[in-house]
Amino acid sequence: MTLEEKCITGHLHPITLMIDRICAIMTDIGFDVADGPELETEFYNFDALNVPKDHPSRDMQDTFFVHADKDADTAFGLPKKRGDKVLLRTHTSPVQIRTMEAWAKGGYKNDMLAIIVPGKAYRNEATDATHEAQFHQVEGLLIGKDISLAHLKGVLKHLFTELFGKEIDVRLRASFFPFTEPSAEIDMQCFKCDGHGSKPPALPDGSPDLSRAGLGCSLCKNTGWIEIMGSGMVHPNVLENCGVDSTKYQGFAFGGGIDRLAMLKWGIDDIRLLYSGDLRVVNQF
Repeated sequence: MTLEEKCITGHLHPITLMIDRICAIMTDIGFDVADGPELETEFYNFDALNVPKDHPSRDMQDTFFVHADKDADTAFGLPKKRGDKVLLRTHTSPVQIRTMEAWAKGGYKNDMLAIIVPGKAYRNEATDATHEAQFHQVEGLLIGKDISLAHLKGVLKHLFTELFGKEIDVRLRASFFPFTEPSAEIDMQCFKCDGHGSKPPALPDGSPDLSRAGLGCSLCKNTGWIEIMGSGMVHPNVLENCGVDSTKYQGFAFGGGIDRLAMLKWGIDDIRLLYSGDLRVVNQF
């Protein structure tokens, strides 16, 4: 009698699982998934996003520029303006620009545009436990006639609650990004300590659980909050660069690292593990 060989089953990568879950959550509330080229022009990656010509992110030490004829109308099959440089996109924001352009040219269909944009981005960074030269990012965009920061907070609260499986609050902290005004950093309530930080959590009767007093939380560093994304109301200059009438339409945008979300959800402490090709990592999912 011969025994059957052990069947080796495949596993989805944790980044793929995270992308699929985020897209499922967002499409359930009316967002469409958008995609675009990873090889981009300077216009879509920087100019259209209101990034100043002298901004440090345009330097070669931060961006991977690709050799191409600056005076040509195309590069690697990608239409471009003459004089425009070609690069590996540093964020997925160019997809927002391309989608808003198409939406405006199409007559502002439904008077609303809602997209979620997952994809790869590239930055000239040294590799360590939290940084990679190639990483995955997700961005969201909602444009309409009466969109506010309240809608942004509601959407993100829903996203994080569904993603981490428990009620999670969010807070907005004033910040600055050239493509949004006003701009805000998004902090997510720590799902490990439920926002208690260094304070002991409450027992069912409301009294503090003194057995856990002083232990603190290693995930949020005892603050009760985790910095997770950048966001803000889309700058009027960005809307106008896409052909969108900024006197009639406004909206919000947010963006953050998919790798970081996966690391938080599954307790992975080194981003390099996600790109190591080690089956011992993938086989856990």
